[in-house]
Amino acid sequence: MKTDPERFILDNTSVLPPPHVPEIRLHLASEVHDLWQKTEEDLEAIGLPPPFWAFAWAGGQGLARYVIDHPEIVRGKKVLDFASGSGLVAIAAAMAGAGEVLAADIDPWARTAVRLNCILNDVSVDFTDDDLIGQSVDVDVILAGDVFYDSDFARALVAWFETVANKGCTVLVGDPGRSYRPTERLEALASYEVPVTRVLEDSEVKKTTVWRFVSSSAG
Repeated sequence: MKTDPERFILDNTSVLPPPHVPEIRLHLASEVHDLWQKTEEDLEAIGLPPPFWAFAWAGGQGLARYVIDHPEIVRGKKVLDFASGSGLVAIAAAMAGAGEVLAADIDPWARTAVRLNCILNDVSVDFTDDDLIGQSVDVDVILAGDVFYDSDFARALVAWFETVANKGCTVLVGDPGRSYRPTERLEALASYEVPVTRVLEDSEVKKTTVWRFVSSSAG
C-alpha cells in the first residue's frame, strides 16, 4: 500500500451516525468529502481500492437496524458479517449481544476501517480478509448487507447461502432493490425507508428490505 490506511481514513472521513442507525458512529465520507468522486486513476495513485467502507449503504443500514431491534437473532450466537465494509452490521451484532462476531471483507482497507469503527462504539469483533464464498464457516448466523449488485457475484452467493442454510445456518440479507437479488429464495422480514447519499444512489431514500434466505430444502 502506498498510503497508510489509518491516517487516510482519519483524514478523509468524519465521525457520523448512519441516519437509520443513530446508536452507532462510524468514520464516514460525508457530503463535504470528495472521496467517492475521486477518479479511478486518483485512487490507484494512492493505492486505494474503491472505498466501500466509507459509506453506510442502505442494505447495511436496514440490516443493522433489524439486528438491533431484534437482538434475539444474534444473542449469544456466532455471527459472520459478510462483505462487512465499514463494519456497521458487525458492530450492530456485537451491540445486540452476539457471542462472537467475525467481519469479513476482501478489501484490505476494510480491516482498518472496521477496527477504527469498533473503537468508536466500544465493541470488539474479529476480522478476516479471506474470500469465504464456497467455504465452510463455523457460524450460526450470516448477515450480508447490499450484496446482490453483480450478476456473477449474486449467483455465487446463492450457491454458498444454499449450502450453509442447508446446514442450519440462518442467513439474513439487507437489500435496497438491487437488480440481482434472488427474490424467489428470499422471505421478507421487515422493510425500512433508509436515507442515503445522492453521491452513491439515485434517490435520497431507498426502500430497504431485510430478507431471510430460504434453502430449497426448507419445508
